[in-house]
Amino acid sequence: MQSTRKCTSGSTSASTTLAGRPPPSRQRYANRFSANCWTTTGSQRTQCSRFLYCESCQRFLADRFVVGSCPVEGCGNDTARGDQCDRCGRLLNSTELIDPRCKVCEGIPIVRDTDHLFLELPLLKEQLEKYIDEASATGSWSQNAVRITDAWLKEGLRPRCITRDLKWGVPVPHEKYKDKVFYVWFDAPIGYISITACYTPEWEKWWKNPENVELYQFMGKDNVPFHTVMFPSALLGTGENWTLMKNISVTEYLNYESGKFSKTKGIGVFGNDAKATNIPADVWRYYLLSNRPEASDAVFTWGGLQIKHNNELLKNLGNFIYRVLSFIAKPEGAGYGSIIPEAPNADIHPLSQSLAETVGNLIQQYIDAMDKVKLKQGLKIAMAISSEGNAYLQESQFWKLYKQDPASCTTVMKTSVGVVYLLACLLEPFMPSFSKDVLQQLNLSPNEHISFADEKGESDKAKRPWDLIPSNHRIGEIVPLFTELVCTSTLFMFFLCIHFHPLYVRCLHFL
Repeated sequence: MQSTRKCTSGSTSASTTLAGRPPPSRQRYANRFSANCWTTTGSQRTQCSRFLYCESCQRFLADRFVVGSCPVEGCGNDTARGDQCDRCGRLLNSTELIDPRCKVCEGIPIVRDTDHLFLELPLLKEQLEKYIDEASATGSWSQNAVRITDAWLKEGLRPRCITRDLKWGVPVPHEKYKDKVFYVWFDAPIGYISITACYTPEWEKWWKNPENVELYQFMGKDNVPFHTVMFPSALLGTGENWTLMKNISVTEYLNYESGKFSKTKGIGVFGNDAKATNIPADVWRYYLLSNRPEASDAVFTWGGLQIKHNNELLKNLGNFIYRVLSFIAKPEGAGYGSIIPEAPNADIHPLSQSLAETVGNLIQQYIDAMDKVKLKQGLKIAMAISSEGNAYLQESQFWKLYKQDPASCTTVMKTSVGVVYLLACLLEPFMPSFSKDVLQQLNLSPNEHISFADEKGESDKAKRPWDLIPSNHRIGEIVPLFTELVCTSTLFMFFLCIHFHPLYVRCLHFL
């Protein structure tokens, strides 16, 4: 276990202030950049200070309000945005689009000159490349993050416009540009810092402490250049000792059934839609994380969700835990009256020793996967432990041992309940509500009993599952953790509505 603090952030953030504590001043950033000559004005780069203006809407168009064909040869995407093409990942200037059009009125915008601030990425090239080489070598960068970043660097760094002519956004703290706002992907990552400052006045212990803090970031592949090139450059340009991102986990795209998710087109299932199905949040978490597109694009399907739930959560995980705890909860003569039994011969019980060795190896694999931010693999390994538990129960034939060999039966039960506890620990990052429910059934406090490691961070005690929960401990009320997910009329209607006509989803509110 690492002794360093770990700070995580995603690909969006807030830049507001809370409780009267101001975030790190953007004025300070602006002054630092100006003093170090990392920014230039559009008047110094006239050829780059041209933006699209819609005469019909009478405004400069925000990047998301411009669509056109990507200029990259061979890409062929005719719906690229004003700042980026989602298909090839190229960052763009809106004037580079072929046949651009206003997304609001479908009109053809014109090009107008306007003065802006630019981040001089070419001047930061040496510092940036040194940082990328070190971080990607010593940290944990997913292969797609490395690939996308390398492609961006090979193409050559260019000055990047960091302001916009918009009415909404964060105002630029510069008298000459007071009527402009920062470009969202220049400003938003600064929100990672400011939101920490809103939480604690000691924010510098996290964001200016690279010797003791590791920064983890999670995002989709379309946001990689903003976090591996733009944001590090912005921090390096200040000349201050910032905590730079060391570990990055990037996903490919998750598609929907036979097409792509699209909020604007109403294709897919989103937060409110998921809630309307009444499927528990942890089931959604499990399906999406087990289907996480870490190495290639993945597909969300309603049939896949149902199969994952019924075969893996219900028949594997839920079945193992319920068999163990419900047997212990049976009254004496049929079980143990909800009292964890002794396991006097666990150290010499061959089947339990074999399970302990297997589980110990799987837990080490789980730790390695999680340290490398391979979440999908970590989840798969945790579920493999549940499968091993089921096989252990079946091979032991504990229901026969109860009468024929009571000592062996108590060993099997105490070992199994230890594995149940391990599963609650291992799956807590993925399914927190599930883990809370398991601990409640074990009659354990999640605040006191949610780790299989000792005070030094060592996990050796997990190799002795029969010792994890003390003998004579009374468990709580036992109920099934999962119920079969069937294609009910409501769920089927939901699938039909959202798959064939998104507008009809509203009808669900009346079901």
